[in-house]
Amino acid sequence: MPRWAIFVLIALAGLALRLPQLGARPMHTDEAVNAYIVGQLLAGEPFRYDPRDRHGPALAAIAVPLARVQGAKSFSDLTETELRLTSALAGTTTILLFGAAVEFFEFAPCLIAALLFAGASLPLYYDRYFIHESLFVAATFALILSGWRACAKNSTLQAIMAGACAALMLASKETALLHFLALAAAALLFWLYNLREDRRRVVLRPKRVLAVAVTFVLVSVLLFTWFGRNWKGLGDLLGSLPLMLARAGGEGHEKPVWYFARLLACGWSGGLLLALACIGFFLSTRKREPSPYSFLSYYALLIAAIYSVVPYKTPWLALNLWLPLALLAGRAVNSLCRATVRRFAPGVTVPAYSLLAVLAAALVAHDTREQVFLHPSDETNPYAYAHTSEDLLGLPDEIEALARQNALKSPRIAVIAADPWPIPWYLRHFSQVGFWQPGQPVGPADFYVTSTEAADQYKDQLKDFRAEFFGARPGVLILLWWPAPK
Repeated sequence: MPRWAIFVLIALAGLALRLPQLGARPMHTDEAVNAYIVGQLLAGEPFRYDPRDRHGPALAAIAVPLARVQGAKSFSDLTETELRLTSALAGTTTILLFGAAVEFFEFAPCLIAALLFAGASLPLYYDRYFIHESLFVAATFALILSGWRACAKNSTLQAIMAGACAALMLASKETALLHFLALAAAALLFWLYNLREDRRRVVLRPKRVLAVAVTFVLVSVLLFTWFGRNWKGLGDLLGSLPLMLARAGGEGHEKPVWYFARLLACGWSGGLLLALACIGFFLSTRKREPSPYSFLSYYALLIAAIYSVVPYKTPWLALNLWLPLALLAGRAVNSLCRATVRRFAPGVTVPAYSLLAVLAAALVAHDTREQVFLHPSDETNPYAYAHTSEDLLGLPDEIEALARQNALKSPRIAVIAADPWPIPWYLRHFSQVGFWQPGQPVGPADFYVTSTEAADQYKDQLKDFRAEFFGARPGVLILLWWPAPK
């Protein structure tokens, strides 16, 4: 079977695993914020880049046309499935890219890496999240492949593609700067240590460097100005560096240095993947050979070190580490198989490796079933970070029931909380909803939704109301207030 047919089948299998029950898991706060941005764009507003907490426009640029094709015209029309389809397709694209990587990383390792990305728990979990990471990883992989081709073949077309992929990374997340640093340092190490007599042959000519730079600037300007509709976005982008440095300090998301290693090794299959990746790293760096795996190993080590040292850590960042680790694990399996086949008869090695493959697949399937489908928002799930509680799903239904009970066709709802997300998502079908910060004067309403802290500040205004608690996320409660019967 031709190479592309195999990788297309794996990608389709990966997509089939990403699509079921896309709307079943509650919307995380970050997903709800991204959904609100898409809703604004559907209403005709231009994208306004907010460097503080909302990342770049790339995710929205893809999500908006997908939402329109599915019939959404406003924020209230959107569904979890429509939005998360964007990430599912981005993850499927990453799987397909392993087919393009075969000429550099060989068929068997790419096949194994593609299978891991298709069915393993961590990539599958975050490819079902409406966040920027899946798109970012696909763009990173495409940059590595097009950049390598541009250098090896001195291709202007590949240089243009590399510039576009780099711009797409930046327009996805500002952490692209860290990856640019790691990729540049890995390329320099590879050029100095591994190429030796081939250094002059594998160098980007000035014409190709210019193609990369011009394409990067043009695509970045196009996206950050929202296709010329909001030029203020460029100034916000240039002024975002101080905010990035402050955010890197943690801002409540501080984790220890070993956080990602522990996360990658979790479950029944995580430790196996990490061990194989370490073997692949050793095999790729023990000799001074001009292999793409040497460059990939340097990049993996550098980006893992950067992510581990920076105090700010969230679990979905581990998806960026999965890209090189999956390929290195694939190389380890391929090398171990070749070594044993040379020493033992096929009658021994084939059944043994078949049994090991079935066992490994069973471990991966167990972790995927538990973490992705059975307990996606459970507090014990290592991937569910400050996740919205399933209890919050009952809030809109309770308001609708109480509104019918009190003959309110269009209830007025006042939300008072310092951080109301993801409540705006769950109240998007109500036409009269207002949001206030604690301490601000709030007018009369039929229902109030408050944080526990805000409730004390408005006790006089709420004295004739009854309250019901809802879990927003671990350790965070909100209260729904409705008029007490007279």
